[in-house]
Amino acid sequence: MKTAIIYVSHHGTTERVANMLKEMAREETDVIDLKKARNLDLNSYDKIIVGGSIHAGKVQSKLQKFCKQNETILTSKPLGLFLSCMEENEKANAQFEMAFPQTLRSHAISSKLTGGEILFERMNFLEKFMMKKIAKTSESVHKIKEDQIKALAVDMGLFN
Repeated sequence: MKTAIIYVSHHGTTERVANMLKEMAREETDVIDLKKARNLDLNSYDKIIVGGSIHAGKVQSKLQKFCKQNETILTSKPLGLFLSCMEENEKANAQFEMAFPQTLRSHAISSKLTGGEILFERMNFLEKFMMKKIAKTSESVHKIKEDQIKALAVDMGLFN
């Protein structure tokens, strides 16, 4: 079995989650950054995991475009979805619904909210200013949910 973990990350949290999943895998697994990927052949994978993050209230447009363009193949294979976000409960669920099309959410074997991070050291001046106002903090915050990452790996059979 061969698995693709495909992601888009703004400040690195989603990339970190993707690599955590790869470290858990006991099968051949490729981690693919959509910002760098060219001519991606999804047919060579048995399972696919797709992840993104919320930045300024929205998921990356590159992720939305990828999901729309590859909907047919993504719904033909075992699929896992994850979203890195700082919100909890209903707000997090609403962000997840906004991030991924209904067809993919319905098809997915596993859908997880993997928490998030506020990484001031990776932000520009404007991002820091906005984050201080929105999150009411001026320090980095780390709220990655390792239990949800492990649950996604288990659900997707990465431990086989």
